[in-house]
Amino acid sequence: MVKEKILVIGASGQIGVELTLALRKIYGNSQVVASDLREENPLLKGTGPYVSMDVMNKEMLHVQVIRQGITQIYLLAAILSATGEKNPNLAWSLNMQGLLNVLDIAREEKIHKVYWPSSIAVFGPTSPKKDCPQQTIIEPITVYGISKYAGEFWCNYYHHRFGVDVRSLRYPGLISYKSAPGGGTTDYAVEIFHEAIEENKYECFLSSDTYLPMMYMPDAIRATIELMEAPSSNIKVRTSYNVSGMSFSPAEIATEIGKCLPGFQISYKPDYRQSIADSWPQSIDDSVARNDWGWKEEFTLKTMTIDMLENLKP
Repeated sequence: MVKEKILVIGASGQIGVELTLALRKIYGNSQVVASDLREENPLLKGTGPYVSMDVMNKEMLHVQVIRQGITQIYLLAAILSATGEKNPNLAWSLNMQGLLNVLDIAREEKIHKVYWPSSIAVFGPTSPKKDCPQQTIIEPITVYGISKYAGEFWCNYYHHRFGVDVRSLRYPGLISYKSAPGGGTTDYAVEIFHEAIEENKYECFLSSDTYLPMMYMPDAIRATIELMEAPSSNIKVRTSYNVSGMSFSPAEIATEIGKCLPGFQISYKPDYRQSIADSWPQSIDDSVARNDWGWKEEFTLKTMTIDMLENLKP
């Protein structure tokens, strides 16, 4: 059995930090190389190797893959939905070129597995709002969504044309207490906990009844690793799998926080992110992931709220 050597690109981001730590627990600290353009996240310091690297620099990336003897790549570097709308050209070029660089190197170096996340942002106003299925009308209206949908088909293409074992999940909004959110439309669901503890109030940038699919980070990390460790024969979808943990509105999460922090107040001031949220489904049907490789969430809105507040309390 070949000992896996894993490269995590975008390791200092919201998903990257926790995924890197989880992979180091499984494969050993020295077997997981973290890399990012940014400084090393404090939570990663001293836990394993770190390389400062730009995914857009293909030659440098290729050299690192060969030098480190990399067998698996997790590509997490991306510009998210809300940030992407401020600079569409940059979002498109980073999200697309970074993926193509990794897929090309994976093909040349016969990398065992590649992981690349997609997003519920691929769905648009014409997609079904409730229990949005794996295969449906997909007409995204953000540059992030457009880049993710194009990326899904590049993954599918490299798998069928060149045999690259590339796997993907369409992440819903992700909620975590370990690292800051990365400029997405679902960030309110992280900010609300910090503000609740510090101020016991929160002004939300989405309206009270905006339902969105969400997932607690421990479930997202587990889903990612379970997908990557599933036998190749089980992976029937080579674009990207729908996954979901829960769906809720700002009003519902505020109610749950209020049960733990009496007197908590929420107010609403919807901004440009409201139209992005309104274009996405309110809930996701992830039965294909459940059938193919046994996905099942562990956290509910209630258990997540309790866990978040316990971990964020000073």
